[in-house]
Order: sequence, then C-alpha cells, then structure tokens
Amino acid sequence: MTMTDKHPDILCIGAMLWDVIGRAPRRMAQGADVPGRIRHIPGGVALNVAVALARWGLTPAVLSAVGRDPEGEALTAQAGRLGVRTDWLTRDSGLPTDCYMGIEDSEGLIAAIADAHSLEAAGDTILAPLSGALADWTGPVVLDGNLTEDLLATMSRDRRLAGADLRVVPASPGKAERLEPLIAARRGCFYLNRLEAEILAGGACPDAATAAEAVVARGAARVLVTDGPHSAADAMANGPTLVVTPPRVTVARVTGAGDCFLAAHLAAELKNQPRDAALRQAVEAAAAHVSGKDVP
Repeated sequence: MTMTDKHPDILCIGAMLWDVIGRAPRRMAQGADVPGRIRHIPGGVALNVAVALARWGLTPAVLSAVGRDPEGEALTAQAGRLGVRTDWLTRDSGLPTDCYMGIEDSEGLIAAIADAHSLEAAGDTILAPLSGALADWTGPVVLDGNLTEDLLATMSRDRRLAGADLRVVPASPGKAERLEPLIAARRGCFYLNRLEAEILAGGACPDAATAAEAVVARGAARVLVTDGPHSAADAMANGPTLVVTPPRVTVARVTGAGDCFLAAHLAAELKNQPRDAALRQAVEAAAAHVSGKDVP
C-alpha cells in the first residue's frame, strides 16, 4: 500500500507555510546586523507536527490553506516527500502561501513574525474534508493556534469532531488566548510553554508543574507544559502531575522544538506507553531537536 492509498492516522489542522529562519552564532543586541545563516524550510505548527509524526512512522494529513503560487507548489511537493498527506488542502489561487520569519542567536529566539493571513482568510473552508472523505473522524486531531479564535470556538462545538482526540497547541504566546473556547468546552489535551500557560492561567507561575496545574484548574482536562532547559510537566484533572527534566544540550536551533515535543508525546501515547514514558520521550525528542538532531 502506498502513502497515497493509506488512510491517515492523524489530522493536523492549522498553519502550513515556509519558515525563513536566520541564525547568528553569537548573542545579538537589538538592532544588531551580524553574519549568520538563513534557511528556507517547510514550517507552520500543523506541518511541523505532521513532519515529526511521519518520522515516528505515522501517516499524518494536514488540513490547511496553501496558495497555488510557486511557493505553494514547492511546499506541497516537499511535504509529500517528508511523508505528509496533502490530499485535502484548501488551494486558492487568489491567496499567497503563508510565511514565518524568525531570528535566532546563540541564546535562542530573538524575534519572529508569522504571516498566516491566507489561513485566516480561508476560515472554515479548510474543514470541508470532514464532511467528505474524512467524515466520522475519531482519531487524533492536532489543532494549531494559528487558527482564528472564532474558528477554534466553532471547532470546539463541531459535531464532526465530537469523537476526535483533540491535541491543542497555541503556536505562540501571543495566540494563547485563542484557546479559551476549548478550555471552556473542557476539550482537548493542551501543549504549552510556561509563558503560554501563564497567560491562560492568568498569572505568573514558578515552574512548569505549577503552570500546568493552574491551567487544569481553569477547566482544561489535561495540560503539558515545557520550560526550555527546565523541567516539563504533565498535569491532568483527577490524576498526579508528572515532571521530567530534559538533558543538557548545546543550543543549535529553537524553532520547532515544541512541535517536536508534541509529536513525540502523541506517538508514544498511540503506542499505549504510560504517561511517564510518553513525557520522557517527548522531553528527550525536544532536547535532541534543540541540539540540531532529528528524531527518531
């Protein structure tokens, strides 16, 4: 059976775009103009997670909006080569393919801008396959916070996703509040960094465990929180909070680490690994990504 014949294991709904990442090998001050490397790579939270899931031997499909411009054609072709199903994309010749630009130095991310206007303009048209070839979906669905708050609110009530296992990631701290409708609906497992968790919790938290528990207290059923080189946590209603400390690594990149964490965790849970083993696999995969390695 070829990849195009196989029904997908997981749906990743959200941003699929080009990442333009500039990285300097030393610390940068505001306004600095320094030599470094600039890469153009397939990106967007939904696509990043899908690519990482494919490396774990799964068959993910992306529901997103991609233009019919040269950038969109190249992106779709590259996603297919990376093991991602693109059969159900919304392709609009009137919309350009979205783009993300990030600047990193030796300490991590300096600044970033995400241009996901085409995804936002497409709105709920990207969900059309849920009424067709992907109807009655009951598997995992990764929801990306690049989707608008209105669309996320609609999806929290969408009967087509009533039986789905929702895995929710905000995309950035600036978009964390978009997830409020899903928390209110008590749907989904949330993957956050500490800053995103603090925004949803409504206050500062000293560590990942406290932050995860605070978001659970707001109504979320389950929350995983990462905190850079510090311990990550998995908290849930009516269950113990688990904590795992990542191994120390030399930072080679930071963009995409959270997406790698989610994919590794979901891959472990789909193999029925216990919570502690799944969290450890996720933490180790994210650390390997930061060090410049792709896993598995």
